[in-house]
Amino acid sequence: MRNYETIFILKPAIEEEIRKEAINKFTSIISADGQIEKVDEWGLRKLAYEINKTKEGYYVYVTFKANPSLPMELERNFKISDDVIRYIVINKDEK
Repeated sequence: MRNYETIFILKPAIEEEIRKEAINKFTSIISADGQIEKVDEWGLRKLAYEINKTKEGYYVYVTFKANPSLPMELERNFKISDDVIRYIVINKDEK
């Protein structure tokens, strides 16, 4: 298993319950085929630049261990989610 980290930004206007469901959805995808080390909700922060007329976003940082196929599945789910503004998945082992 390899070490990964991901940061995804959720829309700021969504309700708290929907936000928690989205976070649980992505962490359950990771835990189904990997091992979550840490989930850190950074909360509402200002974006570096405006995205689709949005100036803020809810940041979530996750570190995990998984097989190489899991990041592709995770990115696929980020892409189809309407609540995700931006995301990135990084392999920490490649340097």
